[in-house]
Amino acid sequence: MIMDLFDLNEKEYKSQKAPLAYRMAPRTLTEIVGQEHIIGQGKLLRRLIETDKVTSVILYGPPGIGKTAIARVIAGSTKGYFEWLNASVAKVDDIRRVSLEAKERIKHHQAKTILFLDEIHRFNKLQQDALLPDVEEGNMILIGATTENPFFYVNSALVSRSQIFELKPLTVDNLTVLIKSAVEDKERGFGKLKIKLESDALEHLAKLSDGDARRALSALELGVLSTKPDKKGFINITLKVAEESIQKKKIVYDKKGEEHYNTISAFIKSMRGSDPDAVLYYLAKMIYAGEDPRFIARRIVICAAEDVGNADPLALVVANSAMQVAEFVGMPEARIPLAQAAVYVATAPKSNAAYLGIEAALKDVQENPTLAVPKHLQNAVYEGEKKAGKGKGYKYAHDYEGGYVKQDYLPVTKKYYEPKDIGFEKKIKARMEERNKGG
Repeated sequence: MIMDLFDLNEKEYKSQKAPLAYRMAPRTLTEIVGQEHIIGQGKLLRRLIETDKVTSVILYGPPGIGKTAIARVIAGSTKGYFEWLNASVAKVDDIRRVSLEAKERIKHHQAKTILFLDEIHRFNKLQQDALLPDVEEGNMILIGATTENPFFYVNSALVSRSQIFELKPLTVDNLTVLIKSAVEDKERGFGKLKIKLESDALEHLAKLSDGDARRALSALELGVLSTKPDKKGFINITLKVAEESIQKKKIVYDKKGEEHYNTISAFIKSMRGSDPDAVLYYLAKMIYAGEDPRFIARRIVICAAEDVGNADPLALVVANSAMQVAEFVGMPEARIPLAQAAVYVATAPKSNAAYLGIEAALKDVQENPTLAVPKHLQNAVYEGEKKAGKGKGYKYAHDYEGGYVKQDYLPVTKKYYEPKDIGFEKKIKARMEERNKGG
């Protein structure tokens, strides 16, 4: 016997009262779109499901990507008894009931019990501990689903006794397939209706769903149900309808196209030009369009080094910290440290002296004869090298007042770094001028 939630028979699928995302839930492995890395042909989880040999597993990943769908497929294919609990409402008594019934099935029917525990991360330590003996002894098979990393939010003993499968957000292509299927399916979808889904509307729904199948199908359903048919009886899902349905307008921005490069160029130039408001606008545009926060963070770091430089050395520290924090917390929270760093870089004093210096030095090395290292700076390892004069005459800076002594570090005079009279670099410039007094 399988619990009603997973008993997705034909009658239930045909019911138009259930939400579209529920009706379109996959019934078999072949109907699952995406997650090929774990349920593709020959992959471990697929083999376990096909042979009805599923062991305790934990599925984790963002919402709407197929965790419950995989559990439903297992429920529909197993010969065992399938139980479903949601950790947000279940109690220890529920676990004990499932445990007792599982033991009875083994004793009297030699039948296995599979427990699907949704949102397992919501169970506290005591509740998770209550699961452990039955999982360890094989009284029941646990399938846990969570949006959180189980290595942080699930009892380590449960994790060690389970196969961990990480599900990935669905791709735009995956979601395109799902949306088209829902439009065409006459049993569970809108195949009996006359629907014209414009290509840009389809693309918008697929892109703006952020890898979430439930969000994509819910937006499609909202669009279909709220749009009146035209005179010929067609429901026209236009870009405007799609924007309203998913509550997000389309902006001209292609991650690999011209607008991507135009926007990041304007973002960098606005930081260089010290306009924090323009910086925040372009940052918001990129975030809204779904740009990779790591890409944005790298540009802020580069700008901090190239355009702020030693005028404010802290800019690079702030930018690098923001990059690390953004990687750690992920979106949407990553927008906050990215904004902080971008504004700091934009409002900092600017100097590209270090950048110009390395460019000039590289050009010199590339185009002119290589300069030999002066003998007093060379490393003398062997006695023979010392006798040959290597290292002879080198002055150790810390032996002199102020930690500085004048000596030649290049065989000829070169000038690459020209500090500017701005910010902290003004102090660097003054220090260098003081040391250069006297020739």
